[in-house]
Amino acid sequence: MRNRRAALAAIAGAASLALTLSACGQNSEGGSKESEGDAKGGTIGIAMPTKSSERWIADGNNVKKDLESKGYKTQLVYGEDDPDQQVSQIENLITQGVKALIVAAIDNKSMNNVLQQAKDANIPVISYDRLILGTPNVDYYASFDNEKVGELQGTYIVEKLGLKDGSKKGPFNIELFAGSNDDNNTRYFFQGAMNVLQPYIDKKQLVVRSGQTKLNQVTTLRWDGGTAQKRMDDILTSAYKRERVDAVLSPYDGISIGILSALKSDDYGSKSKPLPIVTGQDAEVASVKSIIADQQSMTVYKDTRELAKVASNMVDALLNDKKPEVNDTKTYDNGSKVVPAYLLEPVAVDKSNYQKTVVDSGYIKESDLK
Repeated sequence: MRNRRAALAAIAGAASLALTLSACGQNSEGGSKESEGDAKGGTIGIAMPTKSSERWIADGNNVKKDLESKGYKTQLVYGEDDPDQQVSQIENLITQGVKALIVAAIDNKSMNNVLQQAKDANIPVISYDRLILGTPNVDYYASFDNEKVGELQGTYIVEKLGLKDGSKKGPFNIELFAGSNDDNNTRYFFQGAMNVLQPYIDKKQLVVRSGQTKLNQVTTLRWDGGTAQKRMDDILTSAYKRERVDAVLSPYDGISIGILSALKSDDYGSKSKPLPIVTGQDAEVASVKSIIADQQSMTVYKDTRELAKVASNMVDALLNDKKPEVNDTKTYDNGSKVVPAYLLEPVAVDKSNYQKTVVDSGYIKESDLK
């Protein structure tokens, strides 16, 4: 993962050109190649997962705004965490004759048939943040360095417990949570975190008292906070009758809020029973406020404004017979092809740097944190 950033300089040439032409859906007669004027007048379909997360609302609005600033029309739809509904929405966008699709999949394995329809209609597809699996009809992938997200979360836990510098030896009790099992990013987040945590688990400096350490034991369907809260309740009841939890690996802010609710119900947060370290991701307002209040410990900030620019730039390049910029052509194999990707860098955020990172940058208004 760390070497992928060097790939940008190596991607020019015939192989990448062939990828780009294929992505544009061109044939010997010119296929979907459009004049710049025609492309600028076209409509781009944007399919986002749900409005239940402020993150996806922001993503949809940012992509829409950036495309419209480039002269495109947009059609933005939300699948509300229903894979069948999202597929139906994409079918409708194809029928309406959109020029390109930007898709953040709810179920990354449910898109094969509908994306074949897109391919048949010469509509290029950008997989947005969540890699779509099992189909060759994904042209490019725009995301963050997802394994790095997990590494940041795992490293934060190790450093705050004093294990990394050797000031403390443990053992400390930790519980593990992961994202939805139908989201390809889940395994990258978890793998990144476990690359950091597993050596300490092997040395018994970190102990998972529930025994739930495998990815298929710790996933959280649809990234749902309520589901995470129930699982944390069950773990506390079954494995922590006398012991206390020192850290919880949480992959996402919404899950973190659910975990914290379960912990508070078990008297964590009192003077005699301090809250454990709890990680997160996405720098959502509720979680940044929780960090300020010394509840959630950290989150991983991913500037979705920049991700929206990457995706809209990919679309603009494809529709104007140009090669989209990528910086990874090896990592993201969706089971049918290696999808060329552009990855942005995530940033760890806690109480010490939230002001500079998410407020001063304009990502969150200071008034929203009052």
